[in-house]
Amino acid sequence: MKYIPYVNIKMGTKSHMRYSTGNALPLIQLPFGMASFSPQTEVIEDRNGWFFQPDIPVIEGIRLTHQPSPWIGDHGTFLITPQNDIISDTASGAWSGYRINESIFRPDYLKIKFLRSDCIFELTPTERGGMIRLTFEDERQAYLSFLPVGGNYTYKLDKEQNMLLGTNDYCRQGDHTDFWMHYVAKFESDSVDFEKSYECENGIHIALKKQKVELEIAISYMFESFAERSLTSKDFDTLRKEAEESWEEKLSRIEIEADSEEQMRTFYSCMYRAFLFPHKAYEINKDGQSVHYSPYYGDIHLGVRYTGTGFWDTARTLFPLYSLIAKDEFKEMMEGFINDYLEGGHLPRWISLGETGCMPSTLIDGVIAEAACHDIVSKELLEKALKGMLHHASTGFFESRYGRNGVEEYKKLGYVPCDIYKESVNLTQDAAYGDWCIAQVAKKLGYENIYTEYMERSKSYKSLFDKESGFMRGRLQNGEFEKDFDPIKWGGCYTEGSAYQNSFFVPHDIEGLCELYGGRENLIKKLDELFLTKPKYRVHGYGGEIHEMTEMAQADLGQFAISNQPSFHIPYIYGALGENKKCEKWVKKALELFSYKTEIGFPGDEDNGSMSAWYILSTIGIYKLCPGKDEYIKIKPNVKSFKLKGE
Repeated sequence: MKYIPYVNIKMGTKSHMRYSTGNALPLIQLPFGMASFSPQTEVIEDRNGWFFQPDIPVIEGIRLTHQPSPWIGDHGTFLITPQNDIISDTASGAWSGYRINESIFRPDYLKIKFLRSDCIFELTPTERGGMIRLTFEDERQAYLSFLPVGGNYTYKLDKEQNMLLGTNDYCRQGDHTDFWMHYVAKFESDSVDFEKSYECENGIHIALKKQKVELEIAISYMFESFAERSLTSKDFDTLRKEAEESWEEKLSRIEIEADSEEQMRTFYSCMYRAFLFPHKAYEINKDGQSVHYSPYYGDIHLGVRYTGTGFWDTARTLFPLYSLIAKDEFKEMMEGFINDYLEGGHLPRWISLGETGCMPSTLIDGVIAEAACHDIVSKELLEKALKGMLHHASTGFFESRYGRNGVEEYKKLGYVPCDIYKESVNLTQDAAYGDWCIAQVAKKLGYENIYTEYMERSKSYKSLFDKESGFMRGRLQNGEFEKDFDPIKWGGCYTEGSAYQNSFFVPHDIEGLCELYGGRENLIKKLDELFLTKPKYRVHGYGGEIHEMTEMAQADLGQFAISNQPSFHIPYIYGALGENKKCEKWVKKALELFSYKTEIGFPGDEDNGSMSAWYILSTIGIYKLCPGKDEYIKIKPNVKSFKLKGE
């Protein structure tokens, strides 16, 4: 059975910064590949991360991209555009029409005809680049233009090797000391007219001698020679077959018998998304060793590295999915994350090229605990991970984008005070869960004293519970609750939500949460209230509407904001309390909001596979309420049957 035909890589791409149906790109890349490609329809200055719209039949070119999210932006990027006749030096001047319905968008293959230049552009990905085949259908002098996206560029032509060699230093966010992406474009012999080729401002136009040309692109974060080493020297059709086989193997790791064609397409479109990020950011030297550029000091290290993931998002669903179907890949990713700690002095929070600090807290704790729970990493690596966890659980960092915010106050008071830190409720809850994760890793390694200490600390969430309102509330340094409480106020003490979405993140201690409410029945009643309260919101701490508010209201699932990560686990609390029918009811309603169709997509930000993983796990009826525990909430599958690879 072939799975790629069920994948719509445009699912979730019809998005806007004010309303997300995924905020995703149609990436043509290998699973976890170092280089991705996406068509670019337009770049608008105030929202340049949203550079692809699926229903606009215009295209500026094909972009080599590493963008994990439009909120984070790109790094190491450029645009490739075929031109003839009037040659433009800018993407906005070189844009062309294309026929959407005649184009092919697949994980392993892209085919688009640029109508302006009468050029069929085909692309298939490699591990660190891609292969392009151009077919110009008339005899006008043709050019392949490499145009700027951001940062500084250099170019040089190697006539003997038929190569373009270039660099780009662009990085929109995060650590990137002395960063340069090197790339090579190797053309087939006797296909480039070097005399007619010429540079423009930050770009270059490569004159072509033939109407049909193949070229391979490869990149490196370290050296030009490494980019050259990543060239495969294989032909287009061979590489396309290899890319197809790679994707088919990943997609087949869960086989389902679906209730409908639409469910089949949505499921495997989500499976595709689950294998895009994190990206490999390491290369292979001449001795066959893995080596990588480290963005913290700009130096080179042995070992693997991965980028393009925010653990506040992916810890909840994506890595628990990997512990079921991608253990080997998970193991290597863990090695990369620990390398970041060893090289940068802190475990990563949200890494693009380097640390961006985009979201609060250190939910990588959950990823490490999940790996420990399933014996995915060695004892030696787990020892290093524990040191990193203890470091950010005990010491503040000089910059707020590193480590746990408010850790000193948390240790002293038992909570993060809201009169010093924003998002204090989430910071406290995440720290309590992180402490539980530390305890589990310590127990695994035999450190009973650390286990005991951090298990006690993991109860800190209780200090925020207001019995009168039944919500977690922000507390001042003096111990008083914040004034003027309203459970539908967003922001302030809460991250991308209100008290409704952010009062129930105690996945490690549901029993303790029940006690706060005075018993299981009272917690069930509070959950009932959450799901039955109208999706009203007040902008409060944000001063204006953010897209997650809009999406919650559109989903119309009460205060269950499936559009965002803090709500992912909420229906599964019912399951933990033995109320499977209620769990199944709300999970099923949320699943109905997902569709492979471009114009619908996801009910909110897809976020590097996190929402796709929620869909996958919820569809097969196996959900890990608490990453780091070897326990699953099992409900009636929302599919006729399924089988995990290897079962």
